[in-house]
Amino acid sequence: MQTDGPRIRRRRERSGLGLRAFAAAVGVSPSHLSRIERGLRAPQPEVLALIAGGLKCPVEELERKGAPHERDDHSLALSHDG
Repeated sequence: MQTDGPRIRRRRERSGLGLRAFAAAVGVSPSHLSRIERGLRAPQPEVLALIAGGLKCPVEELERKGAPHERDDHSLALSHDG
């Protein structure tokens, strides 16, 4: 199961909750929640369930759909004209 961190962030922000307030409400540290939202950490199933409960949505709505996304670091691909 792949979690869609940016989707979690958007849903949290639409609910009007800041990172710290939401993290406290669901019982995780703000830094851990931030890493989840940025896609740097995959939450344990129990933590994902807490987040989904806090957002009042099913866990499935927080999962990434389709193929895994490539990293968003916009790496520059170099080609050599040999």
